[in-house]
Amino acid sequence: MNVEISAVGSAGAQAAQRRRAGSFWLSAGLLALLMFAASAPSPLYPTYAARWHLSPITVTAVFAVYAVTLLVALLVLGALSDHIGRRPVIVGALVAEALAMVVFLSAHGLTALYAARGIQGLATGAATSALSAALLELQPPGRAATASLVNSCAPSFGLALGALATSVLVQYGPSPTRLIYWIMLVTTLIGLAAVVRMPEPGRRSPGALASLRPTVSVPASSRGAFLAALPCLIATWSLGGLYLSLGPALAAQLAGSANHLWGGLLIFLLMATGAAAPVAGRGLAARTAMTAGCLTLIGGLAVTALAIGQLWVWLLMVGSAIAGVGFGLSFMGAFRTVTASAPPADRAALIASVYTASYLAFSIPAVIAGIITTHLGLRSTSLGYACAVALLAGIAVVGSAVVHRGRRPEPSADVPPCPCSVPAPQAR
Repeated sequence: MNVEISAVGSAGAQAAQRRRAGSFWLSAGLLALLMFAASAPSPLYPTYAARWHLSPITVTAVFAVYAVTLLVALLVLGALSDHIGRRPVIVGALVAEALAMVVFLSAHGLTALYAARGIQGLATGAATSALSAALLELQPPGRAATASLVNSCAPSFGLALGALATSVLVQYGPSPTRLIYWIMLVTTLIGLAAVVRMPEPGRRSPGALASLRPTVSVPASSRGAFLAALPCLIATWSLGGLYLSLGPALAAQLAGSANHLWGGLLIFLLMATGAAAPVAGRGLAARTAMTAGCLTLIGGLAVTALAIGQLWVWLLMVGSAIAGVGFGLSFMGAFRTVTASAPPADRAALIASVYTASYLAFSIPAVIAGIITTHLGLRSTSLGYACAVALLAGIAVVGSAVVHRGRRPEPSADVPPCPCSVPAPQAR
């Protein structure tokens, strides 16, 4: 009898472990899916612009709506799943994501694009917070770095694959402004059905209404490190904003071709190398990673500027891949540099400040570039943008050297949350 009870208990434990593993990879897949959907509209911007006579400033404004609403969702809803559970927040976010796909499918003008991107930003901001926490809670026993690695890689690879897959479907598939959204709608609904059946991974606690109050601050002990890293944060995220908004149009202009694959490939190279670099360099100390990343970013931008000046689209792709490596390494180094400077009690508020600055840099410079493009043209604007980003990266290298002068080398850390995807924890 005891043997039978033991066997039943063992079978039950194995079944629970399988459910836990399934929920972990479901959460990872949904995180990648949301980022896939986030970059999917980017290769379509030139099509929308031609069909509805949209100016570059309008295109960047559509992109900025997504970035701003995502930031609002992070700051307001980022801690909600701590109080009402991960699953309800994920379910609500996926419902909103499905609604965004429906709005994209029915879009016949600019207003619908604004609405769809706004809803999508809210859905992504709410879901990534809960999904990132769920990954930490569901990670396999004895593999503590797995959740950190997935949190770092899945979103950026989702962004990369979303842009590339959409460009292929737009160029070679039927119904270029509809097919990708039908696919995303069906996939989102399948994910929603799976989440409904998923066991709740988190614990509920009181204070849900209080958690909706956004709070960001930079503690006094971290102000020097934050100011030193700020140019790096602005440089990396503003570059990502340019690529996801005006990048496809720039690639098409340099290629002299209307093939949408150029734009998708451009975003893919930046985001894919940006995701791989922090994993490859995760053993680097913070200052080393930030300095090496900024210098690599400057090198990639120099190659990119040469490509723009000479109208060499192949060199633009090479420069984007190099810049992507710098993008990933420099953000990893900046993130570690800032967070290591704060005591644990102040760290959540500091990280919120890091992401607030980053997402503002993700949106505002891209809109400014859109305005300038209407007067100077896309190539001249992109050249100036590359120079400005390179200057900021150079300032970050100097600032890092000043801040770290006389300090002991800091230890390396796990891979941090990846750029463009993972939310800011809330300070309460």
